[in-house]
This record gives sequence, C-alpha cells and structure tokens, in this order.
Amino acid sequence: MTLDFAYLVRTFWLCVRAIPVTLEITLVSFLIALIPAVLIALCRLHKIKVLSQLCAVFVSFIRGIPIVLQILIVYSICPSLLNALIVRSGWNFNVFEMNPIVYAFVVFGINTTATLSEVFRSAIGSVDKGQMEAALCIGETPARAFFRIVLPQACRSALPNICTLTIILIKNTSLAFMMTVREITAVAKIEAAYGYNYVESYIDIFVIYIIIGLVVQFLFRRLEVRLAFRGGKNAKNFRFI
Repeated sequence: MTLDFAYLVRTFWLCVRAIPVTLEITLVSFLIALIPAVLIALCRLHKIKVLSQLCAVFVSFIRGIPIVLQILIVYSICPSLLNALIVRSGWNFNVFEMNPIVYAFVVFGINTTATLSEVFRSAIGSVDKGQMEAALCIGETPARAFFRIVLPQACRSALPNICTLTIILIKNTSLAFMMTVREITAVAKIEAAYGYNYVESYIDIFVIYIIIGLVVQFLFRRLEVRLAFRGGKNAKNFRFI
C-alpha cells in the first residue's frame, strides 16, 4: 500500500484549521464544569445531608455511562423532548436549528464535572486541616480562609490530575463528529470519504493529537514549576516573618 503524500499534507492543514473548534469545546466544557465540580467536591467532603448522596449518585452515574451513550442521549433524545416542551409552552424557537456545538458543550461539560469533582475532592482533602483552623484563629471567615488558603493549595496539588483530565477531554472531543461538529476528526473523516484515504487521514489526526497533547503537558509543567517556585518563595518569607 502506498500513501498519497499530497493528500496527507493537504488534509493535515485542513485538520489544523479545525483545532480552534476542538480547543473551544475543551475550554468551554472545562469552564462549565469548574464551579459545579468545586461545589460537588465540597458537598461530599462536608457530608451535607441529602446533597452529598445526590452528588455521589450523579458522579457514579456519569462516570459509569460510556461517553458515546451520553452523546447519543443528549443529541438524539434531548432535542425531541425540548422541542415538545417548547411547542407546549408556545415559544417560537426551533431546537433543531441550534448549533450542534452547544450539545457538545453540554455533553463534555457534564462529563467533565463528574471527573473534575473527584479531582478537587482529593486535592482539597489533602490540604492540612490545621491551615483552616489557623486561619479561623486569626479572624478569617470560613469562606475567605477557604478561597485564600485552602483552595490555592488544593489547585496546586491538583494540577497533574487536571492536566491528565484536560488531555482526556481533548481526545474525547474527537467524538463530537457524532453530533456533526466539524472538529479535527470530523474534517479528516469527511475528506477521507471522497477518495477513501482513511489511512492518511488517521495519520494526520494521530500526529495532530500527539502535538496538542505534548503542548498541553508542556504548559501544565511550566505552570507547576512556576507555582512551586512561588509557593516555596512564600513559604520561605513566612518562616522569616
């Protein structure tokens, strides 16, 4: 079998143009998940009645269902249900004309919320409880102590897991083609369909995802080093005080 190098190069640059869509889905999904994930983690850590059980069920439910099935449910079933509700309410809005990337935001946002909540739960739980007690002793409110002392340390220790989650999310966005979103994989598959150059297309997306993954790891590594340096510097200053 011989590779069509002209097609390989042409399709590679077409796929590169779709990278912003992949990154948009990743970023928006992460932002959607951020606050709910922290709240779920806090509910489970503090064992708030009813809420902690509901949060545990939600996390187990989402993590236990394959993301492909989540996509099928959200993209195939939810629009019909929403349309029925809108028709009954008398609103003039066509659900089926909605940009499919919205469904991608919903699916990956919900999926990321469940996993990210576990990352935060582990990271917050790893912070020494004496730090919160010391902050309360010097007059800080629980909320200020959490956001100024506990959460920054938790985020620092959670960075490696957040990096892994980000890379997994980027890879999972390749399934957005099931919702007709023209991201990297969708562009490659569409181009391959014309001349059945699937091998070349798969090589292209393989290389692109490897590059994106390496860049993300590099950026998170730089962020870890920077935060570790600042944390060490602050700790040193505190000892001298």
